[in-house]
Amino acid sequence: QVQLVESGGGLVQAGGSLRLSCAASGRTFSSYAMGWFRQAPGKEREFVAAISWSGGNTRYAESVKGRFTISRDNAKNMVYLQMNSLKLEDTAVYYCAATSTGTIRTTVYGMDYWGKGTLVTVSS
Repeated sequence: QVQLVESGGGLVQAGGSLRLSCAASGRTFSSYAMGWFRQAPGKEREFVAAISWSGGNTRYAESVKGRFTISRDNAKNMVYLQMNSLKLEDTAVYYCAATSTGTIRTTVYGMDYWGKGTLVTVSS
């Protein structure tokens, strides 16, 4: 069982930066692949970024590639999402998720555990 708690969301101007954090509980965290997803009002939850259990592989949605960076610290049971050059369309609730497979998953149904989310609002 893994419990995930996101933090770091907030209000930021377009062009600004935020770093989201995800604290994970559980002794097997280092064996889980992790991901960030987001859900904007009235839209379906979508993939943002993912990282393998070792951190050696990452994957990004085309809409955030080059602007967002996912990373993890297995010693601290933490996953991060550095978001730069934020756009209005990045406004959403951001969710941290884990999959016990250890390899990257990019679909909502591929993830086993979810946090409650943190709201990111980008203003003009």
